[in-house]
Parts: sequence; C-alpha cells; structure tokens
Amino acid sequence: MGRKRKPRKTLENVTITGVADKGRSVGRDAEGKVVFVENTVPGDVVDVKLSRQKEGWSEGFPVHFHKLSEDRIEAFCQHFGVCGGCKWQHLAYETQLQHKESVVFNAIKRIGKIGDAEYLPIVPSKNTKYYRNKLEFTFSNRRWLTEEDIGTGASNQEDVLGFHRPRAFDKIVDIEHCYLQKDPSNEIRNTLRGIAKEQNLKFFDLKEKTGDVRHVLIRTTSLDQVMIIVSFGNNDKEMIAKFLDEVNNRVEGISSLHYCVNTKVNDFILDLDILCYSGQGYIEEMLGDVKFRIGAKSFFQTNTDQAVILFDKVCEFAEFDGTENVYDLYTGLGSIALYIANRVKQVVGIEEIEAAIVDAKANAERNEMNNAVFYAGAVRNILSTEFSEKHGKPDVVITDPPRAGMHKKVVRLLLELESPKIVYVSCNPATQARDLRLLTAKYSVTKIQPVDMFPHTHHIETVAMLYLKPKEEWVMPDEASFKKQENVSNAMNYLPE
Repeated sequence: MGRKRKPRKTLENVTITGVADKGRSVGRDAEGKVVFVENTVPGDVVDVKLSRQKEGWSEGFPVHFHKLSEDRIEAFCQHFGVCGGCKWQHLAYETQLQHKESVVFNAIKRIGKIGDAEYLPIVPSKNTKYYRNKLEFTFSNRRWLTEEDIGTGASNQEDVLGFHRPRAFDKIVDIEHCYLQKDPSNEIRNTLRGIAKEQNLKFFDLKEKTGDVRHVLIRTTSLDQVMIIVSFGNNDKEMIAKFLDEVNNRVEGISSLHYCVNTKVNDFILDLDILCYSGQGYIEEMLGDVKFRIGAKSFFQTNTDQAVILFDKVCEFAEFDGTENVYDLYTGLGSIALYIANRVKQVVGIEEIEAAIVDAKANAERNEMNNAVFYAGAVRNILSTEFSEKHGKPDVVITDPPRAGMHKKVVRLLLELESPKIVYVSCNPATQARDLRLLTAKYSVTKIQPVDMFPHTHHIETVAMLYLKPKEEWVMPDEASFKKQENVSNAMNYLPE
C-alpha cells in the first residue's frame, strides 16, 4: 500500500498585496508568512489551498474569492487564463507598472543592499498589444480542453496549432487570435493550420514524438518583412515541398521561408540545419540608424520599439562623448554594440553563441562600422587583463547577461578591470541585485531605471548605472560573499532577511 497523502492545508482570507515572479501574486498568512498564489491580482482576498510549503513561505492556488480587486479589468483576449502567455491581462496596465517597479526596487534594496541610488520611475511600453516581433507555435493532435469544453463532452483528439499550456506538455491550446504579434502573424498561423489539415498531414503527437508538422516560428519587422520557419517531424521531401509551396501560394509578403527536420525529443531547433526554401535567407530591421540583418538562428530583441528606448537609456546613462573604449558583454548579435558604435571611439563585443557573432560581424560590415570588434566565446573565458591589454582598458563596460546573471568569475574580472563606468542591463532584478551587491566593493550604484518590455507578463528589464569609487573606499568581498550570493530568485524580495 502506498502512503496516504496528507490533506492540503487551506489558508483563509489571504489578502493579495503584490506581484512576484512566474506570474504569481503574493500575500501573507495569519502568521505573517509569505504565500505565493497563482491566478490572483493585488487587492484580491482569497482562500488558498497550499500546494507547497517551505520554512518561511508557501505557495498555492485560490479556491474561493471573498473579494475581487478594484484594479481588476476585463481581459481582452479570448484565450486569457488558458494559454498562460499573458498573466496580467485582467490587471489594469497602470497597476502592472506600479507592481513591476516595486519588484525591481525591492530586489535592488533587499538583495543588493543599495538604498542611496536614484530610483527612476518605470518606462511604460509604447504598445501594450501586438508588441512582439517573434512568436512560436506548436502543432499537436491533442487539444487542451477548457472547463466549458469538458462540460460539453468535447474530445481532446483534435489537430491544433497554438501554445503549450503551462505544466501540460502534451496538450496545446488552439489559438484563433493572439494579441502579441502584429499582422500577418494570425493569418499565417491560421493558414498553416488549414493547409496541414487539407493535406491530411499528421499533427505532431507530443507523447509519441511522431508526426509530419511539428512547430512554426514567425518573425515580423517594422520594415514589413516576414520570416517563417516550419519544423517537420520527418524528412519526407515530397510532403515538405507540397506544404511549403502551398504556404507560398496563400500567404502574401513572405520575405524568407525556411524549414528544418526535427526528430529529437525536444522542440529546440537552433542546433539543427535550418534551410532556406524560398526568398532571401534573412529579414531586416532598423534600430535607430542601424539596419540589422536577422537570420533564421539570430537572437534579436523581441520588442523592437522598447529596445530603442532601452538602448537610449544605456546611452543616456553612459554619457558618451565619442572618445570612449567600450566593452559590450553578452552582446548577442551586437544590437547594443552597433547601436552605440557611431557614438564611441571603439566597441568590443563578446558573446558565447558563435552564430550570433557571425551576425554581429556581418551587420557591422553592412553598416560600415569599422570600430566594432566581436569575439565568440564565454565571457568568463575571454574577458581578462590580457584581453584588456590587447584592446585597451574600457572606459565603459555594458553588460546584458541572461536571466542567471553574470558568472562570479566575470564579476571578479570587472572588479579587476576597474572601468570608470559600468552600465548593467538585466532581465532579472534578483540576479542583477545579487551582482550589484558584489560590485559595490568598488562601485557606487547611482541610478536604477526599469523599462517594461513585455506588458501583461511579469518580465521586466532594468538598467543600472555604476561609477568607480575613490580607491580609499574600496572593500573587496571575500570568497564567502561570492558563495552566499550564488542562488537568488525574485521570491527573495518577500522573504525574511
């Protein structure tokens, strides 16, 4: 006999007070312990059934609402609450901004221990709908059923094209209209679904890992260029050609049509050969005065309009006068590096993904930027005092690491380089705060600027400005300080010290 599970505890009358990471909200129980709750917004009063309990905190889901927040609004998307993409559509955008700003400031103050910086108000997104330039959709022979569907006795055995339902890897939410990407994104997705059905193609079985059509990626640009990448589950050349020819026939304005064959367990395609079927092998986008060529495997900022605002903040903070030697760490395809190249003497970019550096070098050449140099490799392996001797000591370091933040070796190297200025761009306030705390050994953090790149989600970008302190104020952290700072999350904003 198996062990009996303990009944889940229910907390009554929990007042939701803020937002946390992963789209959850946060409140406190009767004893003052933190409770992370999904599917709620600040101002709700709910009974919470706990799904997980730890010392000092717990998490769960609402089972009864005693009061609904006054900041709740009607979600505009028919798929809200099902697809899991936009967590905050039912929360007024102004309120979203207030809470995102609080998340950033709390992280910097609590985790980073930085209280005397200038905390600037969050910059809202120019657009709150149709702001993304890239979306990915999955073909599946099993549809996620809503409660309404279940009530009608509907079957989930249906060919669909849409988004993964959170925590339900084998079923897909069929998407009719998505408000994340501008036209012709919806037309393309719905047309591809229709073609696959007409040609009796097998939609992918996510459990068995078999099927004809598997995945589609759609990119759009402000220059009205469109890239489509279709992933097939088997290498049937006749089937692939028939499908893609029909896509070309029905969808107008495709700049670049690609495909790949993915027989792996996962949907990741960047390690596969992606072949150009028709059109040019790239699309183009403008950021400021720089034209970027974006290939099938290129990484590019997902919100083009906000990327310009973000990069302008970097320039504003750095106060370039044209004489600077700049290092751009985690440069990607050189988006920030090339954006600032005409404002500085030299910019040196480092990026781990080699394909991105190929794009960066090509884009520098196309824009006739001879003062931009790029290196492929892990930042922690390339950045060194010898590297600095070769390329000159940086006057400004720009760092824009992934969500995990900077490796502790990179933090040490920055402390050794002693650049007069560091501009730290981050998509994770918690890991940024962790790194800033270590950097304050030699640097003063003077400004914090949140920028909302992704409305209706918990994601947020932050720009921090650091200046080198006078030498007599330096206090180098010991190894224990680096070890203590290794693992953080945004949830730490709410936990006891």
